[in-house]
Amino acid sequence: MADRAPGSRYESGMATRRSVLGDAHVDRASANMTEFDKDFQTLITESAWSTVWSNDTLTKRERSMITIALLAALGHHEELAMHIRATANTGASAEDIREVLMHVAIYGGVPAANTAIKIAKETLAGMED
Repeated sequence: MADRAPGSRYESGMATRRSVLGDAHVDRASANMTEFDKDFQTLITESAWSTVWSNDTLTKRERSMITIALLAALGHHEELAMHIRATANTGASAEDIREVLMHVAIYGGVPAANTAIKIAKETLAGMED
């Protein structure tokens, strides 16, 4: 079996993951990690959070907006809500989210955008509490 222990990118990925999703979310994910998904958690921390999100070519706000569009278009609703909540840390505004979902309607389909708008409205309302 291959050694998949966290590598050098793990720490920078974890710092970025915490800055975007917040300590509470990352702490919950870490607490719920088992032997079964440990390698997967390492993979997403090193690849998504270190290689992609830690790169400074795009801002966190821009990456947040792209991620929301992709998750909405692909119908990944649970991840969509999580990344909408993360906008509190990335600087993407409710107006940014609305505009991204307008793009999804044209390029990803009205049904996908319609569902995403419902999720965004519920998630943003919950963030105001």
